Amino acid sequence: MEFPSNAVIGELLAVESDRTQDTFRRRALRRAARATLTWNAEVRDLVAQGEPLTTLPRVGPWVASEIERLSADAQDIRPNPLRAGFLTWTQVEPAAAHLLPRVKADLQTHTLWSDGHSTVLDMASAAQARGYSYLLITDHSKGLPIANGLDEDRMRVERAELEQVAAQLSFRLLWGIEMNLDLDGSGDMEPSLLDELDVILGAFHSSLRKRDDQTERYLAAVRNPWVDVLAHPRGRMYNIRIGLSADWPRVFEEAARLDKAIEVDGYADRQDIDLELLQSALDSGVRISLGSDSHHVVDLDYMTFSAGAVMLAGLPEERIINCMPADELVAWAHQHRRSQARRR
Repeated sequence: MEFPSNAVIGELLAVESDRTQDTFRRRALRRAARATLTWNAEVRDLVAQGEPLTTLPRVGPWVASEIERLSADAQDIRPNPLRAGFLTWTQVEPAAAHLLPRVKADLQTHTLWSDGHSTVLDMASAAQARGYSYLLITDHSKGLPIANGLDEDRMRVERAELEQVAAQLSFRLLWGIEMNLDLDGSGDMEPSLLDELDVILGAFHSSLRKRDDQTERYLAAVRNPWVDVLAHPRGRMYNIRIGLSADWPRVFEEAARLDKAIEVDGYADRQDIDLELLQSALDSGVRISLGSDSHHVVDLDYMTFSAGAVMLAGLPEERIINCMPADELVAWAHQHRRSQARRR
């Protein structure tokens, strides 16, 4: 029996979950469908090696039998829009392997200070063990209370811990934030605090299911002088929401004009921006930032999705800000903030 790719198996499982009436089986199928994104081996290869499918995460005996049953009748299948454009680990890992040795840092990570599950020390130690030269900590800002967002006072206390950990490990930690953006592109933190930060990510976390064009919202975001990187732009989530629509070439061109960066969020459920939009970003000349969106040390692996996607899109290394040394990255962020302030 010839098994289809993990990507196709994931879609087959997701479609079957929508058809299944039993609550527990539906949940098992949905979880297995999502897990196909991160399986580190193709099903067909496991079978050829005589390995049971139950060695795969989220695959028990019943799900394994469903994979076999669905694969036997697999036809060409077009992914549901909720799942379209998501790459699997086996698709991105070979491409990522060419770039990751030259990536100096992960530029989106979270800790216990906001909604993460690992300490600053644990995240820094794990990043150092991966061979990174530095790490950007980007806990959430106060406008996102559901994520335990930090206000200005807590941010400064966090900074003291970053300095302590950096000295303990002899490892560079950059002080950043994932600043929540309002629909008009404005942020939620005081300029006096923002001016102290090394790198600022700006991201939308509300009104993410709108179906009308959101171009003006994104243009306002990249024109915000305090936004260095526009994080997970579309706001899509695997099998949950499609994400927002915009005139992306126009947004990317404006970001390039202002020397801002667009993020490729590598979290498996986000992969935002995706490969299709990366082709448009390539043409615009805009800089690209790679971030795992880690909330735990194990999530640092998700940089593989970011790095693999930009390599598959053919993006040149000089456009990837993660390849900058730390001082150069910080200087870039502060330089375009000053440039934008002079234009106002």
